[in-house]
Amino acid sequence: MSRPKKNGYRPRRGKTKPKPKSTLPTVSVIPLGGVGEVGKNMLVIEYGDDIIVIDSGVKFPGEELLGIDLVIPDITYLVQNADKVRGIFLTHGHEDHIGGLPFTLKQIQVPVYGTRLTLGLVKNKLTEHGLIRDAKLHEITADDVVNVGAFQVEFFRVNHSIPDGIGIAVRTPAGLIVHSGDFKLDQTPVDDKVLEFSKLARYGDEGVMLFICDSTNVERPGYTPSERTVGDTFRSVFAKTDSRIIIATFASNVHRIQQVIDTAAEFNRKVAVVGRSMVTVVDVSQQLGYLNIPKGMLIEAEEIDRLPDNQVTIITTGSQGEPMAALTRMATNNHRQVAIRQGDTVIISATPIPGNEKLVSRTIDNLFRIGADVVYKEVANVHVSGHAAQQEIKLMLNFLRPKYVIPFHGEYRHQATFAKLGQTMGIPDEHILRVNIGERYEMNEEMVQMTGTVEAGSVMVDGIGVGDVGNIVLRDRHHLAQDGVVIAVVTIDKENGNVLAGPDLVSRGFVFVREAGDMLGEAKSRVKDALTGRNTGTTEWSVLKNLIRDTLNEFFYQKTKRRPIVLPIIMEI
Repeated sequence: MSRPKKNGYRPRRGKTKPKPKSTLPTVSVIPLGGVGEVGKNMLVIEYGDDIIVIDSGVKFPGEELLGIDLVIPDITYLVQNADKVRGIFLTHGHEDHIGGLPFTLKQIQVPVYGTRLTLGLVKNKLTEHGLIRDAKLHEITADDVVNVGAFQVEFFRVNHSIPDGIGIAVRTPAGLIVHSGDFKLDQTPVDDKVLEFSKLARYGDEGVMLFICDSTNVERPGYTPSERTVGDTFRSVFAKTDSRIIIATFASNVHRIQQVIDTAAEFNRKVAVVGRSMVTVVDVSQQLGYLNIPKGMLIEAEEIDRLPDNQVTIITTGSQGEPMAALTRMATNNHRQVAIRQGDTVIISATPIPGNEKLVSRTIDNLFRIGADVVYKEVANVHVSGHAAQQEIKLMLNFLRPKYVIPFHGEYRHQATFAKLGQTMGIPDEHILRVNIGERYEMNEEMVQMTGTVEAGSVMVDGIGVGDVGNIVLRDRHHLAQDGVVIAVVTIDKENGNVLAGPDLVSRGFVFVREAGDMLGEAKSRVKDALTGRNTGTTEWSVLKNLIRDTLNEFFYQKTKRRPIVLPIIMEI
């Protein structure tokens, strides 16, 4: 592999070095999510009249997205080209890779390919959305080859924090594309199924045109520890604890759940599973053979209090401090079946997702106040990542020796760090593409360039509404949250526009009415003077509403330096 150029061409963001026009066929790669962000992974690969899609995920909203439940990719481009879409291939069963599938299948009916556990979790989602009857689900294994349109799709087993994860190799007329999926190189995985290095070596010998690589942990040096190290911590805690043990982790981390069950069996404890998503994953995983639970070990939540504390283990959701999750409600004595008691041992077996740090800290504080013994990442090795660190990424690059690389599953800082890492491996900077959502990159073995963009972005899901909450609605929600609302009710004469009653002012989130009575009284007078002092006796509602709104906005800002939302209501008699 050639050494990196010391003063080589560095393209501007979103651009690539101009290349001479190639006579070879080109394939297009279009990310609809999962680049420049963590979540809502979705990638389009297009050649001629054929399109395949890799993953269809969601992203969970930050605090700035008030009231939003989920964020999904904008699939306008796929809807416009629905007749070209040959299938959706899923890398694994995490929400940021399968959570958007029900919303996608409501708009385009296409085949879906996934491994056994992945499809088991998908079936539950599609059943909830009433889509399972018409879904075209195809179970695959890492040994299968699927021919769709112009593409030949192969799979290779990877290690991650959920079983049945795969990477995907796509043979196109323009060259071989390899997508890592979410991965790490675990030499001692819980299920004893290591990543398929032989296939990676074969792809490298064949020649990889493009490698799309997980970049989540590219900032971390060294290697990501094996999942088995968490089991050692569990064993240490169980050995010295006679109280109830409550373990909160991600519901989808089946390997972690298996280690809890194995440790509980070793110390003669029963296991109760609490939390809707946790119960679902345990049920599906056990039915499909991905969880080995000794007969008679599982108990219902109602049976917990019938057993001695030293025979009870509880596996629950809430490792991210979510307000409605089971552990959070247990810590505030709001759970209908389980409450944390003084002396309980609580293990939070997860690392806070960025943005959730305050929620997790609040939950830990509440647990300590009750008198629980809390074990978390700062005091013990209770969690390891499912993503590759720098040395693992380097190993993948050495196996595959790709012509071009796209780092995905990371923010822009991850892309930038990945570029520096790639250059140390001899990959020219202009061959490491910092792509943005919606950009179309055309490529073959001789060239790569961005040739345009497609309609793409984020779609907000709020309740049953999909896409009906946009920037204007979010702006109003922020406005309401920051400054509150004042409703002004006025009754006017339908014939001449004279004020017959009011104005009456109702305040919510702006000022406390009992303490601001004088100011609101003056505001009423200002509105009444403005309405009676206007030049014409118009009864045009829009004119009157604007007059009320402008009068109150000016008055309230003068008095409080705040701008509540003013909602005029006019009634005619």
